[in-house]
Amino acid sequence: QVRLVESGGGLVHAGASLRLSCVGAGRTNWIVAWFRHTPTTEREFVAAITWNLGTTRYVDSNEGRFTISRDTAKKTVYLQMNGLKPEDTADYYCATGEAVGDRTRPDNYVFWGQGTRVTVSS
Repeated sequence: QVRLVESGGGLVHAGASLRLSCVGAGRTNWIVAWFRHTPTTEREFVAAITWNLGTTRYVDSNEGRFTISRDTAKKTVYLQMNGLKPEDTADYYCATGEAVGDRTRPDNYVFWGQGTRVTVSS
């Protein structure tokens, strides 16, 4: 079984930083990704990283504010979020799978965490 556990969310002011963690990743040749979801939006892609090579991809609107990384020893993937904006407010989910198709699509991932909430006030 694959169990992903996210943490690191919180309530912060605009411009603050948070680092989200996803523990339980690390399957060879799999991809780990972060998605976010709000009550009024579809689940959208944020960032992804390949476990073996560390190749990364980000949402086009990232503007360099977010960085995804991995710690192979801890089997953990991180999402460093800087310069947070109110529009970043969402529940953030970690997902993993082979993602052989479009890695920005949530239906390409099999395993999901429970989510961690990020709230950014203006």
